Amino acid sequence: MSPLPALRRAAAREWGPLFTAVRQRLAVHGLRALALTSAAVALTAAVQVTQNQARGYGPVRSLGAVRAEDPLPLALLRTPLSPFVPALDLPVWGALAQILLVFGVAEVCLGRWRTLAVAYAATLAGTLYARVGVALGPGTFLGLPASDAQVVDTGPSAAVVGLAVYVCHQRRAWFTGALVVLAMVVEVLVKDNLAGREHLAAIAAVLAVCGVREWRGRRASRDPGASVRTCRRAAAGPGPGRRR
Repeated sequence: MSPLPALRRAAAREWGPLFTAVRQRLAVHGLRALALTSAAVALTAAVQVTQNQARGYGPVRSLGAVRAEDPLPLALLRTPLSPFVPALDLPVWGALAQILLVFGVAEVCLGRWRTLAVAYAATLAGTLYARVGVALGPGTFLGLPASDAQVVDTGPSAAVVGLAVYVCHQRRAWFTGALVVLAMVVEVLVKDNLAGREHLAAIAAVLAVCGVREWRGRRASRDPGASVRTCRRAAAGPGPGRRR
């Protein structure tokens, strides 16, 4: 008996809702649905070209390179640009392809602002973990060597990993989400470095957000009268103290 029909059914269960959502939104909005993704790809490419120039390297480092040794206010000021500063020692085409695919799917499924929020939350989680890890030191479970304080953060990859996990959770693509998490765990086991640890920190932060969403959803489902009370309060209008 051929396993192909079973594989097709499994693929339809895993990716069917995601594919349908992407196709429908693109059919309605066209390329406008990918405005954020297009801007992110263009910005990352521009930053890569700039930082490979003699006069551009310094400004890019000053505006978007985040290290654990930097003062926290300065690191937070650099965070808005840091997800779009690709690593110098890796091919930029890989980063651009990841942004195009993952940011694109996330923007279509989540919307522009939620995509940005999840991407920056994942990036910030990695940034803050690096500080905590260096402070703990290499002798502890989550600790990092002091030399990692001078290593630049991961760039787009933490945001990409966080968005991938979040979208998989939202669309119930459990197998794909588990593969992303497993791949990041294997990355740390094979090559334990700051980038891999920050990827895991980003995943942990996103999973925490997903857990809160699940808890709130189950709580609302156990209280079916909550939506009715909300509608009644909205219909009743503002209270006496707010009418003024």
